[in-house]
Amino acid sequence: MEGGKPSLPLVYQAVQALYHDPDPAGKERASVWLGELQRSMYAWEISDQLLQLKQDVESCYFAAQTMKMKIQTAFYELPPETHTSLRDSLLSHIQNLKDLSPIIVTQLALAIADLALQMASWKGCVHTLIEKYSNDISSMPFLIEILTVLPEEVHSRSLRIGANRRTEIIEDLAYYSTTVVTLLVTCAEKSGHDEKMLIKVFRCLGSWFNLGVLDNNFMASNQLLMILFQVLQRDETSTNLHEAASDCVCSALYAIENVAIHVPLAMQLFQGGAKLLSNLYGIVVFKPYIQRLLHSLARHCQLDPDHEGVPEDTDDFGEFRMRVSDLVKDVIFLVGSMECFSQLYSTLKEGNPPWEVTEAVLFIMASIAKSIDPENNPTLTEVLEQIVLLPETVHLAVRYTSIELVGEMSEVIDRNPCMLDPVLNFLMKGLREKPLASVAAKAIHNICSVCRDHMAQHFQGLLDIARSLDSFALHSAGFGPPAPGEDRGVSERSVCSSSHGTEEAAGSGLQYWEVIRPHCVAGQTGCYLQTHKPYSREWTDTSMPEETLNAHQNDNRIVERCCRCLRFAVRCVGKGSASLLQPLVTQMVSVYQVYPHSCFLYLGSILALCMPTFQLLEQPNGLRNHPDTVDDLFRLATRFVQRSPVTLLNSSIIVHIIQCAIAATTLDHRDANCSVMKFIRDLIHTGVTNDHEDDFEMRKRLIGQVMEQHGLQLVTQLINTCCFCLPPYTLPDVAEVIWEIMVFDRPTFCRWLETALKGLPKETAGGAVTVTHKQLTDFHKQVTR
Repeated sequence: MEGGKPSLPLVYQAVQALYHDPDPAGKERASVWLGELQRSMYAWEISDQLLQLKQDVESCYFAAQTMKMKIQTAFYELPPETHTSLRDSLLSHIQNLKDLSPIIVTQLALAIADLALQMASWKGCVHTLIEKYSNDISSMPFLIEILTVLPEEVHSRSLRIGANRRTEIIEDLAYYSTTVVTLLVTCAEKSGHDEKMLIKVFRCLGSWFNLGVLDNNFMASNQLLMILFQVLQRDETSTNLHEAASDCVCSALYAIENVAIHVPLAMQLFQGGAKLLSNLYGIVVFKPYIQRLLHSLARHCQLDPDHEGVPEDTDDFGEFRMRVSDLVKDVIFLVGSMECFSQLYSTLKEGNPPWEVTEAVLFIMASIAKSIDPENNPTLTEVLEQIVLLPETVHLAVRYTSIELVGEMSEVIDRNPCMLDPVLNFLMKGLREKPLASVAAKAIHNICSVCRDHMAQHFQGLLDIARSLDSFALHSAGFGPPAPGEDRGVSERSVCSSSHGTEEAAGSGLQYWEVIRPHCVAGQTGCYLQTHKPYSREWTDTSMPEETLNAHQNDNRIVERCCRCLRFAVRCVGKGSASLLQPLVTQMVSVYQVYPHSCFLYLGSILALCMPTFQLLEQPNGLRNHPDTVDDLFRLATRFVQRSPVTLLNSSIIVHIIQCAIAATTLDHRDANCSVMKFIRDLIHTGVTNDHEDDFEMRKRLIGQVMEQHGLQLVTQLINTCCFCLPPYTLPDVAEVIWEIMVFDRPTFCRWLETALKGLPKETAGGAVTVTHKQLTDFHKQVTR
């Protein structure tokens, strides 16, 4: 940190600005400055001093959070002789601050747990903590908090303590697990009706169940299980306590997944569950009451008879209706959704209720519709048939809620494609009226997403909808973000006017231009465009995307949608898009120099855009700050490898791409890392695949040169990123890269792997052995055999 160690008043001032400065720019400056402080060596001492001062909640929380973060990510900064004093200081802080704020206690508990896991010299930490604090009732809450987070942190991704240390810790926790459970039993018995303490006890027990270290026979006969089920059986149990007890039972059930070796505990859990079910069997008695509740809720959801327009979502009554909808979805499974749906519908069939009654019943039906099995259900089909026949003279609110119900019944429409035409015609009428346009658009969106197999034949209708967008006065949020499987029409010249208007209008226009999704029926839509030349010409008219790019080149959202539209257009029209490419590539290169939107990379040329991209990614934290750019860059590079590897390998840009790829292997962004690994894997694979082709020897020679120059660095980087940077879900991709390297040149790879393994640290900063020489040797043999 520049300028040396900051003073405590300065740190306190920054914390106050972070939480209380009314100016967002001031908050941002404080956040950046405090972030730099947290990464510096001064953070250890300053955090300790802030916790000692106990000035206010904000400064103590910042200090506790900083201490936890430093222990998790920078424990190596402290010399071993300071570990004991750090432990004693943290224990003193959590005892002194136990009444200040629960979130501070949790942060300090995490810091203590993470320290215990990394500090190999702290033997029997559980025994030490229980012996020190179990006799002080005021210390019990934070003691249980530490004992709760300790098992949870054993497998934390934030701590890379190694398999050896983790095994040692688990064995130690298993040894003291009966002591912990005995303590929890005592707490539960002494707590009486103290709900907060019981919640803490059940959370802690569940944490130890999740770790899988509790003794089967000991737990089967333990009093704590009885207390657990008693809480679940009591009608007066609060929601929070019931949830904590339920989570604990679920953790216990997961822990005995292999019932054969957990028979005693499994029997106790089964008996406790059987008692709960026998109590719940009485729910049948309440069935008529729940049905009456639904009808009562429908009455309470009625709009005033003199209400004009559509129902409001943002006022108090609108929020009440949303809560009613959530309640209906929660209780409907108790009595059967289809039965209630049919009963509600019968109230509309049997009489001629006022419009406000009809609207309220339809609102409740819309809350239920998605939970009903749409297969062979004549009632659902009948409801749809009646709704689409509603005259335009009915109250606007009834039409609004009917359209919502139709949108919720998209799966019914998918099972009954004969209903598509009348439903789309019904929704088109809504699109033409401003108050109904947005809800109708959402309904069409739902139907297109679910019924995509039936939508190709309706392309003309969707195209007509898109052409008429401007006349609908439709808000851009009407459809929401594009969804997989969504089919929409392309807007023709009518949308071009949007490109000169507001960003919202441009975004709306482009959103509808994005038709022909990959999830359309294969070949049908593309064939439609190819054989209907007028529509093909519409796709290749470049004025609309060019004008949009010029007008909104600094808006990433608009530019990304425009690129998406162009990508779909090129794919669908095929060779007919040739005239589209040259002016757009020229324009993209020009805009990219000023606004490096990552979507240009995937659409444009890697040779034209790479150098500005590297300048962006080489900035401090460039890779981490621009994962979308990394993703698009290496997806495009992979396309080059797959289509024209020799061209790429012979270009001067390949060295920069490989260096960037090696650096980006540490990136823990899912999509970006996947694209990087796929590029490296496919690049190396070109040196061994298709050996019958004429250019095989050239590919093999060029890949050999690449590996000779970068192979050792790549293998070393991959091993280190697996150990210290990447989450577990990325490791299969890394394994495929390592496999390709080994297939290409096994002897050389074996030497590279040996060098990389020798460079790994053998001990943690806390003194724990991370890996032995035998383990490294065994690993080398397993990988290379």
